[in-house]
Amino acid sequence: MFEQILAPVGESLVLSALLAATPLAVLFVLLGVFRVKAHKAALTSLVLSMLTAVFVWQMPVSQLLSATGEGILYGLIPILWILMNALWIYKLTVVSGWFEVLGARIRRISNDQRVLAIIIAFCFGALLESLAGFGAPVAISAAMLMAAGMKPLKSALVSLLANTAPVAFGSMAAPIVTLAAVTGIDMHTLSQMAGRQTPFVAVIVPLILVFLVDGRRGLRETWKIALVAGLVFGLAQFLTANYIAAELTDIVASVATIPAVLLALRWWKPKTELVFEEAGTDSRIAPLPGAGTVHRGMGATLTEVPQSTRRSTFLSVMPYLVIITVFAVSQIPAIKSWLSSVGSVTFAWPGLNVTDASGKAVAAQTFKLEHLKATGTLLLISGIIVTASYKISFRQALTAYKDTLVQLRFTIVTVMSVLGLSFVMNLSGQTASLGFALASAGGLFILFSPVIGWLGVAITGSDTSSNSLFGLLQVTVAGQAGLDPVLAAATNSSAGVLGKMLSPQNLAVAAAAVGLAGREGDIFRKLIGWSLALLVLFTALVFLQSTPILGWMVP
Repeated sequence: MFEQILAPVGESLVLSALLAATPLAVLFVLLGVFRVKAHKAALTSLVLSMLTAVFVWQMPVSQLLSATGEGILYGLIPILWILMNALWIYKLTVVSGWFEVLGARIRRISNDQRVLAIIIAFCFGALLESLAGFGAPVAISAAMLMAAGMKPLKSALVSLLANTAPVAFGSMAAPIVTLAAVTGIDMHTLSQMAGRQTPFVAVIVPLILVFLVDGRRGLRETWKIALVAGLVFGLAQFLTANYIAAELTDIVASVATIPAVLLALRWWKPKTELVFEEAGTDSRIAPLPGAGTVHRGMGATLTEVPQSTRRSTFLSVMPYLVIITVFAVSQIPAIKSWLSSVGSVTFAWPGLNVTDASGKAVAAQTFKLEHLKATGTLLLISGIIVTASYKISFRQALTAYKDTLVQLRFTIVTVMSVLGLSFVMNLSGQTASLGFALASAGGLFILFSPVIGWLGVAITGSDTSSNSLFGLLQVTVAGQAGLDPVLAAATNSSAGVLGKMLSPQNLAVAAAAVGLAGREGDIFRKLIGWSLALLVLFTALVFLQSTPILGWMVP
């Protein structure tokens, strides 16, 4: 048995935490400062973390290798399994020719980049987050923005930043469900608290999106539309999380926001229109043989597709309707129950016997392998349906999948390395040392509580994993410091979403989705300021909620 050590460096928690943070700091510095390619930066940080785990945290080599293997598999399933199938569906739209038609249909809604950033990345992305989660919303919304002509880098930035407000209630409220399980706090109470925090993020995010797309002019000309989107989404989140059900929060919020934005556009439009550049795929994502042909059994080219028929509009958005339908069907109680019973396997990961400093078994030793139930599998089923509907040949579909894997070759290395790093840090005790060091602030803990949540998602790439990792720690320390445990627990989840845009695996997903693998550092540098600024504002909100000023908001 290996028992984690909280303060292995001179018995100092602070020094131990500084050393524990080194692999993660090196990763971000290599990406953001030295512009090292993500897969090389991730491998470097993984090796550094492994060396630190063995020689400082005294983790047995056999268990270290086992922990690394578990992280690598988790990187493959579910994360890469999702990304591979999401990008495959995108490739199928390119093969069939309907990708370009989709761009034309999107521009009929609005030709303004700023408006479509809100509708596609914020609203539609939130709907995908509510059903699928992980990297699917970023990959799919980025592809849709590119279909309408937005440049790849900007598509990645917009999609990543938009994927913040809905994350705490994503995947049918999986983060809140997990948080309730690990803390023992009533799920509805946690949902209420989170529903009184995330709306503040929702109001700000659309304003940042239009600024990202068009700077100060974009904010000046489209702030009303952005504010409508943020207010409606935030209000819907609050009402659903507090009075209906946590699982439905993002579904209700996204479905309510889309018509609200479209209605607002009928009454008010920006003075000028930031028109998309000519639609088309990036040169690094070359169409496969046969692209430009719509496979409707007639061999019609794109120019022959009627540009205003309802049928062509339906066929252009059909892949995304299929995805929504497949995921919605999977959430029907009877089907969801069946998938849970036969669609996943939970087992103790071989070669691991790890306890935390208090002697409790570390949860990360249990691996849940989802096959039929996995988000990636549901996307694969969606892709098969799209292939049949578009009458794409089996050979072309297979070629598209092969090209997807080739495109993702460096991303695969990046994601597996980052998840290996995450599991090594978690199981060796490095992450615990970080968390306990921040938690040792006593009465000032409330200022570090959001940072712990932010750090948890930045490390793991998942709000659910962060809640599993730090949820109980937040509650325990809050009780010792005389703070409200409900506030601290919910803060871990709500603040965590702000770190998702910087998580290395999510950066890799976004870069791969737009054909910019290797430029994760560019995306990181453009987003880190926004992530930290939002974290500061959120910390101020949480501090006020811990005082009589906004303490009435805590259920």
